[in-house]
Amino acid sequence: MLFVTSDTHFFDDHLLGITDFAKRPFLTSQDMNEAIISSWNSKVLPTDTVYHLGDIAVHFVRSETKAHADVFSLLQQLNGNLILIKGNHDNRALFKYLAKNNYAVNGKPKFTFHDVGALIKYNHRQYYLTHYPLMLGIAPQIINLHGHIHHYSVPVKENINVGLDSADLDYLTPQPAFGAPLSMTEIEQIVQAKRDDFMKNR
Repeated sequence: MLFVTSDTHFFDDHLLGITDFAKRPFLTSQDMNEAIISSWNSKVLPTDTVYHLGDIAVHFVRSETKAHADVFSLLQQLNGNLILIKGNHDNRALFKYLAKNNYAVNGKPKFTFHDVGALIKYNHRQYYLTHYPLMLGIAPQIINLHGHIHHYSVPVKENINVGLDSADLDYLTPQPAFGAPLSMTEIEQIVQAKRDDFMKNR
């Protein structure tokens, strides 16, 4: 199966608690990391593929190599093949470290990398997967899946925030466990529900 997520912010102490930016009621980033890993692996099978749309981790330790090794070790605990799209908190050095230490899962690389974004087709619809939200204009068969803005939702029905803190998750009942990537079935449910919401308010 195919999944999408964004803005895990592993190791990021700044997002802990209930803030204007995110609701992450954990005492430590280790608690948060473990919750995300558990939710992820409860939903994603080892044979699945997950698009991660950026801001994998924010980990301020010395040396930089240790920080990258810590992130690598954590990502190894996540099920599936990971297609990584670079976010504003993801530096090229991290991607180079992951590429250098890449390994095969399901006959494919554990990590695949995109600097800007990716285009996929699913159920007769095109999805542009980016970190930053895009403004695509009138393009009814093109949906932008993005992250970056945390608990905000772009007031455009073709933009879906797939980040862990996204307000667009409110369109799902029940909501996924914190940290669980979204299946494409759930994405399509959000797309339809957000479209219906916008049509009611026209």
